[in-house]
Amino acid sequence: MKILTILTSHDELGDTGRKTGFWLEELAAPYYAFKDAGAEIVLASPKGGQPPLDPKSNDPGSQTDDTHRFEADPEASRALANALKLSEVDQADYDAVFFPGGHGPLWDLTNDRKALSLIEDTLAAGKPVGLVCHAPGILTNAKAPGGDPIAKGRKVTGFKNSEEAAVGLIEVVPYLLEDVLREQGAEFSSTDDWGVHTVQDGLLITGQNPASSKEAAELVLKAVSDRKEAA
Repeated sequence: MKILTILTSHDELGDTGRKTGFWLEELAAPYYAFKDAGAEIVLASPKGGQPPLDPKSNDPGSQTDDTHRFEADPEASRALANALKLSEVDQADYDAVFFPGGHGPLWDLTNDRKALSLIEDTLAAGKPVGLVCHAPGILTNAKAPGGDPIAKGRKVTGFKNSEEAAVGLIEVVPYLLEDVLREQGAEFSSTDDWGVHTVQDGLLITGQNPASSKEAAELVLKAVSDRKEAA
C-alpha cells in the first residue's frame, strides 16, 4: 500500500505578517496511522523540499503523542525535508491521496491545478481521497467529470465557521470553506467545535479539524483495503 500525502508550500497568513503552513498533528497522526498499518508514505508539496510548519501547531497546547513521535523520528524528518514536487507525482503510482490541513492550503493548494487534478483523477480511478481541517477547501475548485463542483451533492465536513471565528481568522482567510462548500451544493455537516467528526461519501473522506485527522486516515486505510479485497 502506497499513500501520497500532499502538504502546502504556503507560509504567509494573509497580510498579518504572521506565518502559517501545515498543521503538525494533521500530518503526524495520519502518518503513523498509515505507517503502523504497513503503508509506504510519500510526501509532496507544490514547491517540494521542506514544507512550512504552522508554528502554532507546535505550541505545547497543540502537541500530541503523535507529534512528539514524529519530531523524534529521523526517518519522518528526512521525508519531510525532502518532499517531492507535485509536478513529479502521478496518482497511478498510489493507492490513495491524503491532504493534511493548516491554513496554508487555502492559498496555494486550492488554486494548484496539479493538486486539483490529483483529487479528480484519483476519485475517477476508484481510489480514495482524504482531506482534513482546512484541506477540504481544496475541493472548491475541483470538478466532477461533467464539470460540476466535485463537492456538489456530496456529504463533506471541514473546519467550520465557528472554529475559524474561535481562532480569530474570519477576516484573514481568503474564503470560509464551510460557506463555499455549502454554496456549491455540498451536504456539509459538523459536530461541536474541536470535536472529532469525519464523513465518508464513497471514496471521498473528510475530517473536521486536527482531532479528526487520525480517524480520517483510518477511513482511508479501510477504503484502500476494501478496494483491494473487491479487486
